[in-house]
Amino acid sequence: MNEASELLQQPEWRIIDQSSAGLHLNAMHSFGMDDTLCASVGSGKTPATARAWVHDRTIVLGIQDSRLPYLEDGVDWLQEQGYRAIVRNSGGLAVVLDEGVLNLSLIFPESEKGIDINRGYDAMWLLIKEMFSDFPYEIEAREIVGSYCPGSYDLSIGGRKFAGISQRRLRKGVAVQIYLCVNGSGSGRAALVREFYTRAKKDAVTKFLYPDITPPVMASLSELLQSELTVADVMMRFLNVLKSRSGRLYAGGLNEEEAGLYESYYERVAERNEKVFGTLQDPA
Repeated sequence: MNEASELLQQPEWRIIDQSSAGLHLNAMHSFGMDDTLCASVGSGKTPATARAWVHDRTIVLGIQDSRLPYLEDGVDWLQEQGYRAIVRNSGGLAVVLDEGVLNLSLIFPESEKGIDINRGYDAMWLLIKEMFSDFPYEIEAREIVGSYCPGSYDLSIGGRKFAGISQRRLRKGVAVQIYLCVNGSGSGRAALVREFYTRAKKDAVTKFLYPDITPPVMASLSELLQSELTVADVMMRFLNVLKSRSGRLYAGGLNEEEAGLYESYYERVAERNEKVFGTLQDPA
């Protein structure tokens, strides 16, 4: 068994499913949740936790995006399109969340020797490959130039990206996160982000190189697999793979101690957003 496979093979997995309830919550909630779970799982007081989350019509910006010279113009335009913008408290660049995008977080405790960063990425890549192993397509992990939030662990089929993986490390906990474009138009989402950058950067010369987005290089799983997938379908695949790799799978929420932690971690995310958007918009 390789190291990535070992990470998925936990004695038990606690499942926190917010794939429906999250539609009614601000996406800042999810970043506060994952930081809470990192601290809790990292402390050894709670088992490895898998969380699923979906949020409605939100553009999640990275810290570099918050420094765009004409950010206000970009955010105003997003609001006109019916999207809110928030800033997450970690790296990466802008991504789209909507009811056709399923986000999965795997939160592991760091062992004494630690979890190598590529091992975390590989574990998520392996999970996704197993979830869709019944389709005759190869899922690759490599940077897709022209996509939004490009990275070396972009997941693609036939050169078209449908998912991106990130990691968050906090207090001996590791959260490996992925967004999966399940259905809808992948290129449509990419065009939205491209227009945001056009308006938020204009012709300004910036030290940071923002992506030059080519919408056709992105697609949803439904488009790529030629199958009408729903978030519920993909959730079932996700749970089935974890169940096959666990001694025990159970549904749960935050315990009392975690609920207290959550308040402080959410507040940190909210404060960052207030600093960025205080004069631009109310991100609530």
